[in-house]
Amino acid sequence: MPTTADHSPIAWQLRQVMAAAGMFQTTDLIEPLREQGVQLSREQIYRLVSKTPERLNIEVLAALCRILDCTPNDLIEVAPVATARVPRAVGEPRSSGPSIGTLRPIPAKLRRPPE
Repeated sequence: MPTTADHSPIAWQLRQVMAAAGMFQTTDLIEPLREQGVQLSREQIYRLVSKTPERLNIEVLAALCRILDCTPNDLIEVAPVATARVPRAVGEPRSSGPSIGTLRPIPAKLRRPPE
């Protein structure tokens, strides 16, 4: 998976999908987007192609999918989040949840009701 400079768990694949469709310049998207009813400036299209967007309008995403004959999964790749293993001391029991610290359960006192 391509890595991004900001170590984002999301890889934006628009440039690669465009290249596979024979579109090698960002300006190649201007007219097809207009035909789909999406009005973006040349600068907005450049940013859309060259950087992972922080927000993406669903209409723009749908138009890109129609233009490039792809699915959102082709454009957006989400990396699994790696979880760090916390080392435990030898003999320490395995915990299935967060530590309770100094809290300990209070034994219940069961009493039978009077007859």
